[in-house]
Amino acid sequence: MKRRHFLASAALPLTGCEAVREIQGGFTGVNAARGHQLRERTSWPAPSKTHQTRVVIAGGGVAGLAAGRALRLKGMNDFALLELEDQAGGNSRGGTVGGIACPLGAHYLPVPGDDATELQDLLEELGLRQRQSGRWVYDERYLCHSPQERLFFNGEWQEGLLPLQGVGRDTLAQYQKFAALVAQAQQTSTWTLPASRAPMTAEKHALQALTFKTYLSQNGLTDPHLIWYLNYCCQDDYGAGYSTVSAWAGLHYFASRHGFTAPRADGHDAGSSADREGLLTWPEGNGWLSRQLASPLKARLQTSQVVVRIASTRHGVEVDAFNPTTQATHRWVAERCIVALPIFVAARVLESPPDWLRLAAARTRYAPWLVANLHIKAPLQDHAGAPPSWDNVIYNTTPANATTSAGLGYVDAMHQSLQSVKRADSPTVLTHYRALGDMPEGRKLLLARPWSQWRDVILAELGAAHPDLAAKTTRIEMTRYGHAMAVPVPGPVAPAGLRQGRVSFAHSDWAGYSVFEEAFTMGHTAGG
Repeated sequence: MKRRHFLASAALPLTGCEAVREIQGGFTGVNAARGHQLRERTSWPAPSKTHQTRVVIAGGGVAGLAAGRALRLKGMNDFALLELEDQAGGNSRGGTVGGIACPLGAHYLPVPGDDATELQDLLEELGLRQRQSGRWVYDERYLCHSPQERLFFNGEWQEGLLPLQGVGRDTLAQYQKFAALVAQAQQTSTWTLPASRAPMTAEKHALQALTFKTYLSQNGLTDPHLIWYLNYCCQDDYGAGYSTVSAWAGLHYFASRHGFTAPRADGHDAGSSADREGLLTWPEGNGWLSRQLASPLKARLQTSQVVVRIASTRHGVEVDAFNPTTQATHRWVAERCIVALPIFVAARVLESPPDWLRLAAARTRYAPWLVANLHIKAPLQDHAGAPPSWDNVIYNTTPANATTSAGLGYVDAMHQSLQSVKRADSPTVLTHYRALGDMPEGRKLLLARPWSQWRDVILAELGAAHPDLAAKTTRIEMTRYGHAMAVPVPGPVAPAGLRQGRVSFAHSDWAGYSVFEEAFTMGHTAGG
């Protein structure tokens, strides 16, 4: 069930060739050809129109949207935000399949801690967080409903994602040993989200110099079930596994949020990271948040704009953007520019980029992602064990160098629905995630592999838990992110708050940690 050729051949006998061929769908959500023009074209039309504004924000992901909000909050409305795609939000966008809202990328936001003050303010502004009887309370409509997560392991579903059913005492002992290491890290250093709010101590620098796999091996942690879980966590947050990301990143996943609670010696009361930590989610995932950020911008948000040149002048900054629809280039002349673009794009479009920017672009490694939304016409058959949950993961031990990566399960878009009972014919959308950061030539494979081949891989993998999946799937829409996120690999940590004259930089790439908290805080700081 792990290899691509087995997957492709196994799906059809189980589900029937005709059922698979009848499923409609294709690629949507990201216009890869539009972005690739920056790499392929050597010249652009001369600007046919010039706009004057005080600030230009290049890039409409979460960081760019947060910068726009920060400008508005301080009463500065003379700015323009230029976004490549037809919809702002970057990795935090939403869509619909069959009339059902679903995420095109990130699907939840952990309730922010006290270090993410700017994000807390946003949630208060949106009515998601209110002060009641001296304490902060979050709107229960948007807190993830229970049951939150389950794992298909040893032929049945179990609560939580840490493998427990039938594991031995040696495995439980390794769980407890890792829990002790996380607790020790929390005691000796401060771990925050955003990470820039905590100093990089000598201990953290040492962890940043080696992979998480090496760190675990040095501490005698080699149990396959523990390794599967930690590898899954790294892929889920960073787009690459434990043999790729740094030990700092591997520990940060736990130490900055919910820690790691080991089960008792009898295997019970393991707890769940999601149950211990409040999660905010919506049917369209974090697309709900990006839409709230984009809505007040109105005409200041300019979509379908390929930023091709950013140049500092004697009195300000010039930003040229090409519109692929009109085939025209417009120039924005501003007092300053906030570059909320991925590092490699910033290095390409900035005229005479400084050496530190070139070096950062050369060092940054990106993880490709595939997000597939499956429209299901009726509830699926289920195996014994834990009931259907918001997050549903299949235990899969595909090695990092396989020709296809294991998926990260799926979330149910209708889990947050207020419907008390689902009818037998109730449709939903399952959002399936695949991180390809460990795959050789993963980006090339992501773009070259036909939609139908990804379809067969996904149906076979999820079909292990739901044999009727293909028969009940009516449509699959897939979104490809060639450079979805910067992977926190071992090596130097990029500095935050960088500026080059009138140009400042704000993107989660600079944190090496592509989560909403990092991007929002960087954008807010740049615009404030």
